[in-house]
Amino acid sequence: MEDVISLLKKAKAASRTLALMPDATRIDVLKTLARMLRDNTDDILGANAKDAAAMRADDPRHDRLLLSKSRIEAIASDVEKVANLPCPLGAVQIDKTLPNGLHLQRIAVPLGCVGVIYEARPNVTVDVFALCFRSGNAAVLKGGKEAQFSNRSLSRLIAGALKEHGVDAATATLLPIDRESTAEMLNAVGLIDVCIPRGSQALIDYVRQAAKVPVIETGAGVVHVYFDAAGDVKKGREIINNSKTRRVSVCNALDTLLIHKGRLADLPALIEPMAQSNVSIFADAQSHAAIATSYPAALLHAAQAEDFGREYLDYKMSIKVVTSLNEALAHIAQYSSGHSEAIVTEDKTAAETFLGAVDAAAVYVNASTAFTDGGEFGMGAEIGISTQKLHARGPMALEALTSYKWLIHGDGQIRS
Repeated sequence: MEDVISLLKKAKAASRTLALMPDATRIDVLKTLARMLRDNTDDILGANAKDAAAMRADDPRHDRLLLSKSRIEAIASDVEKVANLPCPLGAVQIDKTLPNGLHLQRIAVPLGCVGVIYEARPNVTVDVFALCFRSGNAAVLKGGKEAQFSNRSLSRLIAGALKEHGVDAATATLLPIDRESTAEMLNAVGLIDVCIPRGSQALIDYVRQAAKVPVIETGAGVVHVYFDAAGDVKKGREIINNSKTRRVSVCNALDTLLIHKGRLADLPALIEPMAQSNVSIFADAQSHAAIATSYPAALLHAAQAEDFGREYLDYKMSIKVVTSLNEALAHIAQYSSGHSEAIVTEDKTAAETFLGAVDAAAVYVNASTAFTDGGEFGMGAEIGISTQKLHARGPMALEALTSYKWLIHGDGQIRS
């Protein structure tokens, strides 16, 4: 097997050719890949079944790992959406002429060679390639052992689409699953231009601490919904349920419900749908008392300190009563991971205060946090959701995979 550094050198070399590739070629490759995903659905499902059989069904990552015909169709559709988006490369961001006659332009350019480390999410293999390729970047993919058969199957299809259009296969490089490959990539200064970890907090922490190459964090989601004193019960009930139960294994899923003390009487109605999904609730003393006779006893627990600021990724959530909007904001400031936060309120002043005060990548008024997603935001797909503030924040797609350079035209000017 070829060593990792040799693979990275080939990927870096391939990245230098991509910025000059006609955009029509990039579009054609992606459309071919979408077709191949649909044509090879059974093979992909067979590989995915091997991965699924090796993972416990109660593992919180199991849902992320599983593929189905509908999920493969969604992946193919996302590839087509990326193909149909405007190309970000060459976009002129600044265009001006200085008093000395120098003409300056700032244009968008690829990052270069993008490494992505991820765990049990085979869809990421395709999403990352599609976004990197369309934005002129080579993709180095380091999937986890949990999805190794799925990732190999998808990687073979990507290679086939590239080959069909005469594009260097090193444009999409799948690394071996061992930890040594991760360490090599994180230390590959000059070969990897940026590394993006996508997965558990433990993975993200490891990459941040071990990497010598630049890192963009796609952080874990500790997500809150605050039901305000002026909240609408019908809206709140649906928003809370959707935020929690639509897909519990995703980073935008609800972890903690905050409720204004004056609306405790509405709490049983707000969380009633949770019982149908067998959601375990860890409630503080006041909320526990308010739902003790209405929520199933087997699913109701007294909250401990560690139940707040916790990303559950499961059919579990915590509830805390607050006395004011300011107390809700203080709780979010203390425990939020800066991912997605929401308020349910009919008070415009409270809504605007929440939008302005909450420091997160996505802040919602009267809407589910489940919408924090590149596809939902019209980006076609996403590399991940950045919770940091430098370079990219929130769902990262084509634009976030570019940097810029300055082009300066002169006519003999020299500086005194």
